[in-house]
Amino acid sequence: MVRFLLVCGAGAAGCGLRYLVGLFVVSQKFPYATLIVNVLGSFLIALVMESSLRVAWFPPNLRLALTTGFMGGLTTYSSFNYETTSLASQGAWTRAAINVGTTLITCVLAGLAGLWVARRLT
Repeated sequence: MVRFLLVCGAGAAGCGLRYLVGLFVVSQKFPYATLIVNVLGSFLIALVMESSLRVAWFPPNLRLALTTGFMGGLTTYSSFNYETTSLASQGAWTRAAINVGTTLITCVLAGLAGLWVARRLT
């Protein structure tokens, strides 16, 4: 039950941060807010997972709360999918393709950067 509550609490914090990013990054032409939270989440999950695997004292409950909870609440595939299909259905095929390509490439690069930082810190 403790792990469940940790995931729920951290997930709420991640959702709250996603909401705040959406408030501050408003664009009618391109889904920048979703891109930002997905790239940030990709970096953070790689950083946390790699650090937790390299550091023996990293608490498993903290890893669970940060990855499944916080990053799960912060990042969002469903919004990415909706915004991409919305762009496509409006005939903005180029922007839809740019959104897919940019998201995939920057999230992979952010994940690699998270691994690199974790390996340098641990």
